Amino acid sequence: MACDVTLQVRQFRPQVVLTFGPEGGLTGHTDHSMASLAATLAFHWAGRSNRYPDQLQNGLTPHRPQKLYYATANFTLPDRQPVTLSPATTIIGIGEHFETKIAAFRAHVTQAPLWSLFESHVRPRGQQEMFHLAAWVNPEVIPRETDLFAAVVDD
Repeated sequence: MACDVTLQVRQFRPQVVLTFGPEGGLTGHTDHSMASLAATLAFHWAGRSNRYPDQLQNGLTPHRPQKLYYATANFTLPDRQPVTLSPATTIIGIGEHFETKIAAFRAHVTQAPLWSLFESHVRPRGQQEMFHLAAWVNPEVIPRETDLFAAVVDD
């Protein structure tokens, strides 16, 4: 799986990668944890020519994204197995986009059992998204951010 995600990063060439934390996000779901691990490895490996060198042909070159963020929150869900979330380093107001977020969540029919939990715990806190800066090409202390692309440089 990390191989496939590494290829996608090299092809798409993002500046910023967003994923769940290794705990699996608010739900602690194992699929979310595995997605986190694959995305985290791809973030680190896509820029290295010694990782999946067979991908580097037909003009495809290594690509090093500048930032890796884990989605996080300042609450956990009740009556679930405990998760330990990363602290927020970036908080983004989503105001006018919140209902679009709700509609996107509801579009996932498999998530129907969680709709009431989502509505009762996420909606009251939903006007902002929180992220944890897990890695950055500039290893230095940074101030709290309100923009995932703060200090990102155009290629």
